[in-house]
Amino acid sequence: MNIFALEIWDDEGKKCTFYTVRWEDGKESQTDKFFNKYDAIPELKTATQQMLSFVLDSLGDDHGAIDALFNRPENEVTGLPNTGKVTVKQVMFTYPNFPLRLYALRINNRNDIVVLFNGGVKSSWTNQESKDIHLKWVEACQFAKRIEEALRDGEIIIDEGKRKMRSANNGEEIFL
Repeated sequence: MNIFALEIWDDEGKKCTFYTVRWEDGKESQTDKFFNKYDAIPELKTATQQMLSFVLDSLGDDHGAIDALFNRPENEVTGLPNTGKVTVKQVMFTYPNFPLRLYALRINNRNDIVVLFNGGVKSSWTNQESKDIHLKWVEACQFAKRIEEALRDGEIIIDEGKRKMRSANNGEEIFL
């Protein structure tokens, strides 16, 4: 796998800090690619805005990356949004036949640091059969494996008090 940067995507939420990945020579993060691409497609604009609201409002501000909202495990990553009908603090989260998947990795047990990857249109029952997302899902799983390995090996350190990650040399720039 080539070198990629692990960087903050949004850290303004009350409950969760979001990171994303960007290829070392890339101009745009994987998460920005997802939102920019699907927001520009008229028939997916509403779904894209719903996904953005789910991430920033429901996860970032209201609930954090709790199990109930991260209930779609897909190998090393989780597919967002949640599956089924989920009620959290009297709010029901249900996304029947939702056309998009965004892949994510929860970093710590406090559910307050999440890495967002790319995603796409869910056109088939499985990721392997969905032409638009299969390669993005595989890539997200590879990113997740490398990040988890770096956490185990001490290349990345979690600063729980600040809901941040940093490199082992105390820098905020993290390249893997």
